Amino acid sequence: LLTGFLLQVGHEPLPPTVGRNVLGRKVLYLPGFFTYARHIVEVDGKRGLFRGLTPRLISSTLSTITRGSVKKAFPLEDMEHVSNKDDVKTSLRKVVKETSHEMMMQCVSRVVSHPLHVISMRCMVQFVGREVKYSGVFSAIGRIFKEEGILGFFVGLIPHILGDVIFLWCCNLLAHFINTYAVDDNFSQASVIRSYTKFVMGIAVSMLTYPFLLVGDLMAVNNCGLHAGLPPYAPAFTSWIHCWRYLSAQGQLFRGSSLLFRRAPMPAACFPID
Repeated sequence: LLTGFLLQVGHEPLPPTVGRNVLGRKVLYLPGFFTYARHIVEVDGKRGLFRGLTPRLISSTLSTITRGSVKKAFPLEDMEHVSNKDDVKTSLRKVVKETSHEMMMQCVSRVVSHPLHVISMRCMVQFVGREVKYSGVFSAIGRIFKEEGILGFFVGLIPHILGDVIFLWCCNLLAHFINTYAVDDNFSQASVIRSYTKFVMGIAVSMLTYPFLLVGDLMAVNNCGLHAGLPPYAPAFTSWIHCWRYLSAQGQLFRGSSLLFRRAPMPAACFPID
């Protein structure tokens, strides 16, 4: 939990090591997930790996409860399973309807659970500056409300929601078109292949939408009084779009997406951001 987020933030306390790529050329590799985790244990002990876990669990619980409540309040009418190419329009209508319903549940649950997500991110990022500003859920709620108002609980919400929406539509539509046009109903293993299509598409699309997750998480800790969210460690972003443009200019939109084989970035020139 903590290791992955610190990689997103760009905190690199350990030096890179020399290794070789598949072509045999020497390259610099940053420490992987397990090496980084050992460093956290050395600094904070094993409990340090679980910084921010309590608010994250509460956030996940709220998300699950909210999705269940919305599903009960707005049930989706059952539609007959359609897979024949003769019924493409009917099956596409079904996918659109199901995806719209799933999107509504996801957006509502994201809004409800996001304040605890923000608190979790801030508890974790305190590792960088060795701070104790956010020490508990209730004290963190009071501090954020006092310093930033109600909007402080929803920083980074928009890119998270956009990422969720794009993920759902791309994943479901791609899976639908592949199952409809690429998988023949006469094939004996057609049903098995279809059952895995959405899972595979989910993995592929998650990489496409990763920058939204990264930007949302960075905005949750940016300019909140913690070392990792302030200059000179990080710019004070005026909006999530500003953050996106900055990361894009630095070639860092996928920072933290890899946990094992992490190539050290080449020294980058300073790109002006409007």
